[in-house]
Amino acid sequence: MNQSDRRAPDRAPETADAQPGTGGGPPRDGRTERGRRTREKIADAMLSLLDDGETQFPADRVAERAGVSRRLVFHHFADMGQLQDTAIARRLDQLAARIGPLPAEGSRETRVAALVEQRARILEWITPARLTMMRLENPTERVEFATRQVLDFARRRLAEVFAEELDRLPGERRADLLNGLDAVTTWGAWYHWRSSGLDQDAARRTMEATVHALLAVTDRAPAPDPAGRAAGDGPSSPPAGAPAPPPAR
Repeated sequence: MNQSDRRAPDRAPETADAQPGTGGGPPRDGRTERGRRTREKIADAMLSLLDDGETQFPADRVAERAGVSRRLVFHHFADMGQLQDTAIARRLDQLAARIGPLPAEGSRETRVAALVEQRARILEWITPARLTMMRLENPTERVEFATRQVLDFARRRLAEVFAEELDRLPGERRADLLNGLDAVTTWGAWYHWRSSGLDQDAARRTMEATVHALLAVTDRAPAPDPAGRAAGDGPSSPPAGAPAPPPAR
């Protein structure tokens, strides 16, 4: 891969269905726009409670935080499950907006540091929503689709940022390394470290050290050969320690 091609994508994917009226269709009328803003206000109120560490979201508390009546909450949402689902999808949309560009060139130290700083910050921020998602009995297709898009984008970003190292490996080993990088830079690993007692700085350092350790295997890797042989393993290269062939007569 050419260096000029190694640019990590600058924007995260659209993580959820666009809201009506945001994509070039006919403009909303006043009532529709007010209804949309009210729904967002109520969903943001639930997210605010979630960020404060709440694990239960009674309608009265959400209504109070949103500054609306309890009746209005149920005017816009069939039940609290639908509101919770909408709030989680909104948080995933907000997550996508927080994913900025990362360097795909330069020293490994610089690239690892930039990636880990961004991942640690975002994973800590998304933790309350992820814990709430784990309690959803039947997450909707919208939430599942948004989650899958975010995870897929995060994996593609790793492939872009560490293309220099990954390109040194043959196909199967390349996939193994990418799988490992993906595992230690996503929420599951972050939550394991944090719930094991590490503070944010210690968890970030652990992620950084683990990424460096995984990438170090590429420093010893021979360049992949189109014929499937490692460099130096051609037919004219005898095995190490083998006696030299007799001279031709």
